[in-house]
Amino acid sequence: MPVPSNPSSGPTLIFDCDGVLIDSEILVCRLVSEELTALGYPISVADVIARFAGRPEAEMLAEIEADRGAPLPDSFLTRTRARTATSYETELRAVSGVAEMLERLQVPACVASSSAPGKLRQGLETTGLLRHFGGNVISAAAVARGKPAPDVFLYAVGWMRSTVQSCIVAEDSVPGVTAARAAGIRTFGFTGGGHCPPDLEARLRAAGAEQVFSDMRALERLVPAAFAEPLAA
Repeated sequence: MPVPSNPSSGPTLIFDCDGVLIDSEILVCRLVSEELTALGYPISVADVIARFAGRPEAEMLAEIEADRGAPLPDSFLTRTRARTATSYETELRAVSGVAEMLERLQVPACVASSSAPGKLRQGLETTGLLRHFGGNVISAAAVARGKPAPDVFLYAVGWMRSTVQSCIVAEDSVPGVTAARAAGIRTFGFTGGGHCPPDLEARLRAAGAEQVFSDMRALERLVPAAFAEPLAA
């Protein structure tokens, strides 16, 4: 990975990926719901989102296996990953407004996600967003504990040669907001993904989100120092 550039005088932005940069949560949660239901563990898409969005895959598997009282067959991960890869190629899109926002961004930024490294890079490459981050793409696979532990965000702060006081995290899940706040980082909740339920704003605020926004263009008004000039009203 390339070494990040020297820190600027402005804030450093740390973005979650799934549901913040790419509209992948709704796709993956739908596939997980279908595959688990086919295995005799009926679970709706809404329940998958509520229970597992923003959490590492290993934690999801452990919780489901504890509920079932038996391991999931190897075919579950094989099928789910294969279907996810196909879905990424055919259905995945960037969240509305993200590409335009990143074009205007004038400060260092990175991605800090619970997704596995390969899946994370595939999603960013497929949607054309990877070029905005270069090597500054961090998976929770690099740390001991996933969200809601603060590890991945603290790792991201160090990787970007920044400080917790000068960073801002954009997150769409309660575990993610909880993790960022546990790291001592200002956190903005995002509710513009296709998976976001009506009560998500209240839950993100309760978890510690300082601001909650649903249109990525609003980030320019919330963090004007990160952009070349204020966004026109």
